[in-house]
Amino acid sequence: MSSIREVKQVFNGLKASDGDGVQLTRIIGTPYIDMLDPFLLLDAFGSDKPQDYIGGFPAHPHRGFETVTYMLEGKMRHKDSAGNEGIIETGGVQWMTAGKGIIHSEMPEQIDGMLAGFQLWVNLPASHKMSAPKYQEKTAAEIPVENRSNGTSIKVIAGATSQGTQGIIVNDFVSPTYWDVSLEAEQALNEAVNPHHNAFVYLMQGSIEIGDTAQIIEPGQIAILDFAEVIKVSAREDSRFLVIAGKPLNEPVARGGPFVMNTREELNQAYLDYQSGNFI
Repeated sequence: MSSIREVKQVFNGLKASDGDGVQLTRIIGTPYIDMLDPFLLLDAFGSDKPQDYIGGFPAHPHRGFETVTYMLEGKMRHKDSAGNEGIIETGGVQWMTAGKGIIHSEMPEQIDGMLAGFQLWVNLPASHKMSAPKYQEKTAAEIPVENRSNGTSIKVIAGATSQGTQGIIVNDFVSPTYWDVSLEAEQALNEAVNPHHNAFVYLMQGSIEIGDTAQIIEPGQIAILDFAEVIKVSAREDSRFLVIAGKPLNEPVARGGPFVMNTREELNQAYLDYQSGNFI
């Protein structure tokens, strides 16, 4: 019989501001949960007030990790120092490998209406921190959605479900799971994930119970799960949540703002390279 993951810790996100005054909720990367290897940061943003997001994220550098932008609503234009440019639209995802260095901007492609989504930072192993930058950018139509007979819907960005739906993102470093799940009231999700991967659930809306202990999670809360074979989530009402998991890298982390390396010396070098104009 498969073992069920139980909730180890529950945290509320913290209100924060980043970029040019963008209002958001920081979920990972707080005094309560600094990181969950290999995940370095998770931000949720969402507002229909232009003053909360219109400033966007002007040009800034990254090195040593990956950024994952998942748009729930609205449009975000990205542009970088390597000449790449595009728009992430509602339901789309961009998985950017910053590698050895990129300078990019993320600016709202709208002046009113709702802008909502998530940004997740995923660490890179030491062997690939200085790799060439690259993108995996997928529209909503390209991301597989598994619809089940009980009304359950699983948008499979990365990883694979027990019914064989395979995500659109390829990452051999941490073999991530990234699902956007909608459950109808009184329905349940029982899905196997690698028992050695760190995993969490973030509830966007509704109310859910996790594990055999039926730990209740409310909107805006992140549930860090223990190590076992199966994630079990039951909906107390119509609910929507993220399921994210990944292989821990178990490497030292030296982080400073937009750079994530393994040693203080590498971090200092990243600052020097950026300041001297030798980025990418």
